[in-house]
Amino acid sequence: MNEKIFKAYDIRGVYPTEINEDAAYAIGRATVTFLGCDRIVVGRDMRASSPALFEAFSRGVNDQGADIIDIGMVTLPMVSFTMMKNGEKFAAMISASHSPSEYNGMKIVKNCDPVAVQLSDEAALTKIGEIAIKGEFQDAEKKGQVTQRDIHKDYQDYMISRFKDTVKDLTIVCDAGNGVGAVSAEPVLAGLPVKVTHLFKEPDGSFPNHTPNPHEVENFRDLQEEMAKQKADLGIFFDGDADRGVLVDEKGEIIFPDVELGAFALDELEKNPGKNIYYDLRFTKAVKEEIEKKGGHAFMMRVGNPFYKEALLAEEAILSGEFSGHIMFKENYGIDDGLYAPLKFMSLMCRTGKRASELVAPFQKYFQTEEINMKVTDADATIEKVKNKYSDGKLVTIDGILIDYGSWWLSLRKSNTEPLVRLRIEAKEKNLLDEKRKEVLAVIQG
Repeated sequence: MNEKIFKAYDIRGVYPTEINEDAAYAIGRATVTFLGCDRIVVGRDMRASSPALFEAFSRGVNDQGADIIDIGMVTLPMVSFTMMKNGEKFAAMISASHSPSEYNGMKIVKNCDPVAVQLSDEAALTKIGEIAIKGEFQDAEKKGQVTQRDIHKDYQDYMISRFKDTVKDLTIVCDAGNGVGAVSAEPVLAGLPVKVTHLFKEPDGSFPNHTPNPHEVENFRDLQEEMAKQKADLGIFFDGDADRGVLVDEKGEIIFPDVELGAFALDELEKNPGKNIYYDLRFTKAVKEEIEKKGGHAFMMRVGNPFYKEALLAEEAILSGEFSGHIMFKENYGIDDGLYAPLKFMSLMCRTGKRASELVAPFQKYFQTEEINMKVTDADATIEKVKNKYSDGKLVTIDGILIDYGSWWLSLRKSNTEPLVRLRIEAKEKNLLDEKRKEVLAVIQG
């Protein structure tokens, strides 16, 4: 078994060379051993290898004496919802999210009463990996069993009941990218008074149209073109396991998650004044500025959606989110649901009478790059080189480096899931942004 499949937040690798049925079986046994659990809820995505990995993982769990509740092909938020609704303590999702078709993996989830939180402690997944690789398991006195449970109607009823009175008369286009996004979005949106067009809704792990990867801007092209044809009010781009739904406004412009969270924050603070909101270090400065103007408290955090979920356990917290698109509400048990957040945004549009672009306009004061992903030979050395070059700026090291000069800042960090460094730059003036982008890229690539 390749120990490199155990990442910071999940287990992921190329099938079948890095992750396969033997690995999944051992991981199943190791998960039960480490967690000491007697039951695990398990869902899976649409990848061709997911049924075989599910069967092997389940066999390992059963052989270790724990039961499996099989909820079938679902979104990751539906797994977390099942835990919340039924009071389950542990779950797993067989998926590689937005990764290319040759990948697969799994996420192990625990219920932190009442917030469903992924096992974000890297040491926990490392320990599960160590147990799986060692493979020295004690036979259970009694094997577990697999029980099927259909949770689709419960999820649909919950979502529709939340938004049936506030979401109406909108034209929406959804792009599931042949992931599992339409598994939840199609029936829920059909239960609301909106006009919806679904692109690439059929689950197909070969991704015949484009990968469901919101990090690549070109993947939004089909959605933007269909929105123009439909004169749509809002577009939703789901990632592979649908825990993220990135928005596109009525002009065809991508609404990046930092400004989306900003719009939510102002609305939530109307109802919950003075509360805490946790935001990603890559966010535009405008988010913190506007939250504090509104009387809220904004706290910068390292990258990684599990940490934001954990922060929502704080008594005064109402909202958190990261730049990759994971947005979590206290009212929704801290689940990052790629359908729930867009429905909240639709509700905000309908309640205020504002277009999508108008809701995010207060947060578009500055100029930013998208997050630029670059393959480098040595990520640590690259980060150190940039740190030394800009040693006279204000340095923050909660995740990689963030260097702030007041009029502009840069963030450079290693990816937790891919062999990349990720760069974002923001400046108060467009010409300054262009200058610093060229300059920083030259340092990294030189």
